[in-house]
Amino acid sequence: MNTAYLKEEDRRLLDHTADLCRAAQQRYQSRFTPFLDERQQRLVQGVLREFPEVTGRFYGGWEEAARAMLGIFPPYEEPAEDAFPLCPVTLLFRREDSVGHRDILGALMGLRIKREAVGDILPGEGFAVLFVTRPVLPVVLSELTKIGRVGIEPQEGLPRGLPPSGGFVEIQGTVSSLRLDSLVALLTRESRERAAGLVRAGLVTLEYEVCTQVSHPVAEGDTLSVRGYGKYAVDAVGGVSKKGRIHLRCKKFQ
Repeated sequence: MNTAYLKEEDRRLLDHTADLCRAAQQRYQSRFTPFLDERQQRLVQGVLREFPEVTGRFYGGWEEAARAMLGIFPPYEEPAEDAFPLCPVTLLFRREDSVGHRDILGALMGLRIKREAVGDILPGEGFAVLFVTRPVLPVVLSELTKIGRVGIEPQEGLPRGLPPSGGFVEIQGTVSSLRLDSLVALLTRESRERAAGLVRAGLVTLEYEVCTQVSHPVAEGDTLSVRGYGKYAVDAVGGVSKKGRIHLRCKKFQ
């Protein structure tokens, strides 16, 4: 796997994943990465292909997890969910208090918990659910008693039902061409010039990689994020209008 074009932190991740694969293969013991974001998950899949004797599985504590650990299992071992070294935590607070994702993450960072030790954070009304690695669980349970001015009661485990994951809002429109700046303009409702500026400034990721080329082609199924605006997916590329514009149906994740 050619890693010359990668950032140093990505090369370290790939090297670490390869070491885990070798350990699982040679010692017949399962190994696990920290929580990975979606871009990192795509990255390490290339390493797994180099070790066909082991089995890799991503799991983040619930079915729709965006942040997940990679479990690497030796030959003949079943990849079980309960083998993953992660723990769900439920945060209880008053229903009238407002506690969002950014608030919770900021409080965890204030406890010097690294981002890689925290999985998905699901805020709800009167409670929130998050997933953490086992080593940081005692810190969360004993020290996370306040988020801002809101009193918090952390409990290990899941509630009866998870908070809604947010879903998405559908966006429909037309673009003059399937270029990144055209798509960003449609999704953000900004001018083409402003959208091009966002791309050039490195504020847009396409398929989980920063893309600064305004003319980069986009396709059905692509996922992109625009800093300050949100995360989107190209759901469908439709036909061409009489004026030569291309119909698009996209999703904005909530």
